[in-house]
Amino acid sequence: MRDLASSVTVAEATVGAVVGPGMLDYEVVDVFAPRAFAGNPLAVVFDADGLSTEQCQALAFEFHLSETSFLGAPTEPGADYRVRIFTPYAELPFAGHPSVGAAHTLVRTGRLPAGTVRQECGVGVLDLVVDDKGATLTGGSPTLGHARAPESVALAMGLSAQDVAGVPAHMAGCGLPFTYLAVRPGAVDRAVPDKAALDGLGVGEGVSVLSWDAETATAYARVFAGDLHWNEDPATGSAALGTGVWLVATGLLSDRGTSSYVVRQGEKLGRPSVLNCTVATSGGRAVSATVQGAVVPIAAGRIRVPS
Repeated sequence: MRDLASSVTVAEATVGAVVGPGMLDYEVVDVFAPRAFAGNPLAVVFDADGLSTEQCQALAFEFHLSETSFLGAPTEPGADYRVRIFTPYAELPFAGHPSVGAAHTLVRTGRLPAGTVRQECGVGVLDLVVDDKGATLTGGSPTLGHARAPESVALAMGLSAQDVAGVPAHMAGCGLPFTYLAVRPGAVDRAVPDKAALDGLGVGEGVSVLSWDAETATAYARVFAGDLHWNEDPATGSAALGTGVWLVATGLLSDRGTSSYVVRQGEKLGRPSVLNCTVATSGGRAVSATVQGAVVPIAAGRIRVPS
């Protein structure tokens, strides 16, 4: 097992041991990005072991990106590093683009070697495979909730029953559960979340409104996340993982063997994102899923530690 205490300069276990008292190094990267200034931006903060939850939350609010990853030494056997993930408003046990972006940044900056790295987060220890372009994340154990009537979800998304594609709106996930609403292709970009209605609907971490193209095995999706106050996220790795579980459950993908699919997201926001995924099945149900995407470095700097 590699020891992050030596490779990520946390041996002294004091904030600012490398960059001076009261300061931390960080980078901003675009994740699931086909080019710079696309995909989902992520702040990656190094040497964050000494930060309290309140300090992490304050820094995440200062960056005000959809998520910020705080990196430090692992506490679980077999892990190479630990990540804590914060939106501007809350800590998450797991999320896709912060995991992919953090792993690739550690490798690109020489803190870990390329290949398989093991990330400790709130849902356990997960494997990622990192190369020079990006990373592939294997999600947690798939979960599948009961099928709900899609019409009620459509109404909460500002759509009508006529927009629904006739597929059940399951809640599914591989670490974080989302509700998946299949609609006709022209309806995806018309979705406008009714935040009060969604709060009372019980849809998990968010709603993925998508259209499915069986010929190309591609979903065009917009994801609205509760931890972002129901605002839209430009690329959501955790939702892309759950998409595979939902696709198998609804019969849109085969329940035998391993299938590949693509999620296009972020286009409505002007941040096109591409998430390349697989879902493996056994006994007619999904047993694992992966999501892969490119990571593009954008900025680097130092930030003051909140008091």
